[in-house]
Amino acid sequence: MNKKYAETSEFTTLELMAVCGSKQIKNGEVIFIGTGLPLIAAMLAKQTHAPGAKIVYEAGFIDSNAKDIALSIADSRLGYHAAAAIGLIETLGLMLQGGHVDVGFVGAAQIDEYGNINTTYIGSYEKPTVRLPGSGGGNDIISSAKRVVVIMTHEKRKMVKKLDYLTSPGFLDGPGARERVGLLGGGPSLVVTNLCQMDFDPKTKRIRLVTVHPGVTVDQVMENSGFDLIIPRDVPTTEAPTHDELTLLRAIDPSGIYIPRVK
Repeated sequence: MNKKYAETSEFTTLELMAVCGSKQIKNGEVIFIGTGLPLIAAMLAKQTHAPGAKIVYEAGFIDSNAKDIALSIADSRLGYHAAAAIGLIETLGLMLQGGHVDVGFVGAAQIDEYGNINTTYIGSYEKPTVRLPGSGGGNDIISSAKRVVVIMTHEKRKMVKKLDYLTSPGFLDGPGARERVGLLGGGPSLVVTNLCQMDFDPKTKRIRLVTVHPGVTVDQVMENSGFDLIIPRDVPTTEAPTHDELTLLRAIDPSGIYIPRVK
C-alpha cells in the first residue's frame, strides 16, 4: 500500500460511494453481493462497524471471510474461512427466495422513479442499441431481499422516466404494487450514485434525494435525471470518508482493481 496516499485527506468519488454502501450494512446481517464496489463496501463494513455481517455470493460461498479481492463471484478466494460452499440453485432458492437475506446490492443500466431496473438491453426489443448481461441474480435479489441498495452512475440516460425493459422490479407502479404481485422483499431502500444518495418516499414510493456529494449541487442532480426527483427543502452534503475508512479501503483494494488509484 502507498503510505503517502493513505495518509492524504483527499478521496475519490468511488471511495465515497463504497463508504456510503458499507454504512447500509448492519452488524450480524446477511448480505448478498457481487463483485465491484459492493464487494469493497461489504469488506469495509466487516472491518469496521459490522464484523458479524455474513457475506453471501451468488455462486454459493456463504459467510465468506476472504482476505483478498475476488475477480468474480466464483473466485476460489471467496472460500476462505467460509461457513459453506453450496450451489447456485441453493443460494438463490434457499437463501434469497427463502427470505434469509437482509440486504442485497445491485447495479443498474437504467432505473426509473419507482426503483425498477433494466439490465437487459437499451433500445428496441427487435433491434437493441446495446445488449446487456440480463438479470443474472439481480431479479432474485431485488424481488426477495429484505432491502436493496443500488449502486450506479448518475446520468440522464440511466435515470429514465420509462425503462426500455423491466428486468428487476422496484416498487413497480407505486404503493402496494409489490404486495399485489406477491414479492417477498421490501424493495429498494437506497440508490448511491457518483452525485448523490437517494431513497424512496414511504408514501408514494417515488425516488427522493437524501444527500448530495461534496462539490455537487441539487441542480446538477436534477439536470442529470430524466424524471422529477422528490427534493426536500434541506438537502445535506454526504459525509466524507474518515481517514481510517480511506486507509482500510486502500488496503482492501491495494492494486486499484475496483477503485483505481489517483495519479
